Amino acid sequence: QVQVVESGGGLVQPGGSLRLSCAASGSISLINMGWFRQAPGKERELVAVTTSGGYTNYKDSVKGRFTISRDNAKNTVYLQMNSLKPEDTAVYYCNPVPGESGYGAWGQGTQVTVSS
Repeated sequence: QVQVVESGGGLVQPGGSLRLSCAASGSISLINMGWFRQAPGKERELVAVTTSGGYTNYKDSVKGRFTISRDNAKNTVYLQMNSLKPEDTAVYYCNPVPGESGYGAWGQGTQVTVSS
């Protein structure tokens, strides 16, 4: 199963942008991948999905602001986040989606803080 390393988080003002990266240890070309986030005191939630066939889907609250993409040649998944809001503050994780082999092998995540 693939191991993942997330990067690209940081502190940004409301309305700002960040681009997160997820480097996988092996091929992801046949794996449906997702970006998840967990805010303090809340459950981890799935915010964006990219399938092996190129389909994408988003949690309603991030539609139109976040864009998930993948580069199979680099075994990397990205999350472009624009128009960030304080409620986007969370630790962001990359993982195969539930049901895929390797789901649950969480990396360290990357902290995103949206604050003025």
